Amino acid sequence: MSTAQEQVKIIRVARRKRAHHGSHGGSWKIAYADFVTAMMAFFMVLWIVGMDAQMKKAIESYFTDPIGSRQAYSNGASPISSGSSPAAVPRPAVRLAARASQRQLFDGISARIAQKMQAAAAEAGLGVDVEVYVDASGLRIDLVESADGQSCFPFGSAVMKPAAVRALTLVAGELRAAPNPLIIEGHTDAAPFGSSGYTNWELSADRANSARRVLESAGVATSRIVEVRGMADRQLRNPEKPLDPSNRRIAILLPYLGGDPSAPHAPDGGTVTS
Repeated sequence: MSTAQEQVKIIRVARRKRAHHGSHGGSWKIAYADFVTAMMAFFMVLWIVGMDAQMKKAIESYFTDPIGSRQAYSNGASPISSGSSPAAVPRPAVRLAARASQRQLFDGISARIAQKMQAAAAEAGLGVDVEVYVDASGLRIDLVESADGQSCFPFGSAVMKPAAVRALTLVAGELRAAPNPLIIEGHTDAAPFGSSGYTNWELSADRANSARRVLESAGVATSRIVEVRGMADRQLRNPEKPLDPSNRRIAILLPYLGGDPSAPHAPDGGTVTS
């Protein structure tokens, strides 16, 4: 063997094959799915716990009888169809909360009007009966004719007397800040008017418009007055005595926002001032 051949080195390259580990079989996916399911069930429990009793009962009836519950709540009140968000608040609950807030506003207005009327009566003997109360329609304020029939309007006239103007101006001071619309009604007693061309219908409407002008001059926005009604003798305050002067009155209604102004006038509490 020659010297040159001895100097040649043989280099060998060894290639190793990487061993493949056995498959995990996807068991981690199952564990993850179980975790997500448990979290979803946890949040569903929190959602149901936070509901009121009525909504809980509705959900219970749905899972007890899905078909019957779906038919019963076909108008959209079903808890399953009330929205995709668990935080959705039922519309009736929102309406009740809004009405409760307005009731507090009405109670505050009633109390302040009572204080003003009492102070005015003590100072100058106002002589006008003002009744303030909250009924199913909203806040109602009645300027009622006195027993002698001479405190608000002269008999058969739509010209408001100074005492009534002052009382209505004091009332307007408390109505300016309220957001509710205003409805003004004029009422007469059952005594027939002397002229065939001018009846209690016209008289009651003219008196209501006289009250509207006083309120507007006292700062109540014209845009808030949505109706002026002449009721004649169709809603007597004292039906047993249709000719009683107390049947002659001006009524101001602040309906609940979103409510029905034509709802029955059934008092459910309030303040009476004179």
